Amino acid sequence: MNAGEMMTLGRILALDIGDKNIGAAISDALGITAQGLDVLRRGPKGEELSRLGEIVEEYGVAEIVVGLPLNMDGSEGPRARDARAYARRLSRALAVPVRTWDERLTTAEARRTLLDADLSRAKRKKVIDKLAAVLILESYLQSRGRHAEN
Repeated sequence: MNAGEMMTLGRILALDIGDKNIGAAISDALGITAQGLDVLRRGPKGEELSRLGEIVEEYGVAEIVVGLPLNMDGSEGPRARDARAYARRLSRALAVPVRTWDERLTTAEARRTLLDADLSRAKRKKVIDKLAAVLILESYLQSRGRHAEN
């Protein structure tokens, strides 16, 4: 393991930013696996930022990854601009590196997974944001793994 890889050891927090909710997933300490963590209610004045700060401290988060919902052609629409703005707010509020990660189709994949699991609409609504965050984090972790192999 080289020095660059050692610096990235630590938990990674992934966030799926929605209009009303924020799905959160966390990696293990080695940055290998992803687990759903929570769904936070997005407050009008950013009240959830204090809870995110608590999560960063409690889990020893070394990096935050915010899902970036790009359009299928790679362009940015209003939701992607909102995610970038939220990532900037997080970066200013928390002493942890924050990056965005292409999350195209993760919510659709999460919805499909939950439908395949035959969950009721009410149960799907409660967990879809958290599952989308897990998928964002898994994609990010897989990318890091491929990068380390090269």
